[in-house]
Amino acid sequence: MSYAKAIAVSRAPMIALAAVGVFWGTFAASVPELKQASQLSDADMGLALLFSAMGGIVAMYLSPRIGEMLGRRVLPVSGMLLVGGYLLLSVAQGFGAFAGALLFSGLMVALLDVSANVRISVLEERHAMPLMNLNHAMFSFAFAGGAFVTGMARAAGFGADQILPAMALVGLLFAAAMHEGKGWQSAPPPDASQPTRLPWFLILLTGGILFASFIGENATEAWSALLIERTLGAPEGTGGFGPTMLGIAMGVIRLSGQALAHRLGEGRLILFSAVLGIAGAMTIALAVSVPMAVVGVAIMGAGMAVIVPSANSLLGRLVRPDLRGLAISRAWMVGFVGFFVGPSAMGFVAEHLGLRAAFIAAALLVATIIPSVLTLMQASARGVGTAPTARR
Repeated sequence: MSYAKAIAVSRAPMIALAAVGVFWGTFAASVPELKQASQLSDADMGLALLFSAMGGIVAMYLSPRIGEMLGRRVLPVSGMLLVGGYLLLSVAQGFGAFAGALLFSGLMVALLDVSANVRISVLEERHAMPLMNLNHAMFSFAFAGGAFVTGMARAAGFGADQILPAMALVGLLFAAAMHEGKGWQSAPPPDASQPTRLPWFLILLTGGILFASFIGENATEAWSALLIERTLGAPEGTGGFGPTMLGIAMGVIRLSGQALAHRLGEGRLILFSAVLGIAGAMTIALAVSVPMAVVGVAIMGAGMAVIVPSANSLLGRLVRPDLRGLAISRAWMVGFVGFFVGPSAMGFVAEHLGLRAAFIAAALLVATIIPSVLTLMQASARGVGTAPTARR
């Protein structure tokens, strides 16, 4: 596969995922300061992250309708609205303002993220070429870049109230670059000759895999910096190396994800990745030094890297083209809960048992991917695609 051709074909959704990556990387490296500025306990921080989950779920439910309404404008419009998340977080003081900023950010991130993934799935079929892993690699590298720049800026003495507005300008540039020209084509219209049914069996299996993967990934994004600075006593700004390493590891593995999927098959790739993710979470939990914690984050990132894009591609191939966008959005509604519930749950565990115990809990949750993917592999081998099904 030509990377240049793949980048040209999927330029707009790739930039959209990069914008999402920069946002979360910036946020992850800012967590210690944002948490302190709003005077939040670990439990309060976890509760605030649930507001982002609520926003994300609402956006995912509405994303198919919004996509139909905005058409080719859905990515740039969503990207511009996401800029507001930076600005709201930069001025948030106290639990209410911080939770409100996360609610808005969750809405906009989810809308942009799901819209980009649906667009990639459409382009994969139209151009008969794999695009998902490469696009998600760009998310990871952008996440690493956002975390690294933010960590360095904090170490240099800049505060979140200065860093976040500056990164908002980067977000505006990304949004402007998401525009697709007249060659844009929507997904196929619904086939009136076929019943409008969704393969909920496959959707729920995929959603379960996404759920556990997002828990492992975003829990590491949100809490690794705090573990490095607070639990291990590293200097301020050093915590940014945690999310930075996560993004780099995930990006590198995702670049080779398509070759790995071809060699192993998506199911086995997800299975092996889950085992690696468990090992990474346990390494973080048992870390006695900053280098050991960063190595654990790298292992965790390598494990989590290809689970989401591989599951997306698998589901996209198993459902009818006219139902693909709806099926993916519904799977993400299930899975994306883990993107925020994971850090929230870790906050409550950390409040009572400490961050080390929280990462052990993350390892146990990632382990639930194993039975889910084994069941999905069996269903795929039997050719289950439209049954059992349920109406929307």
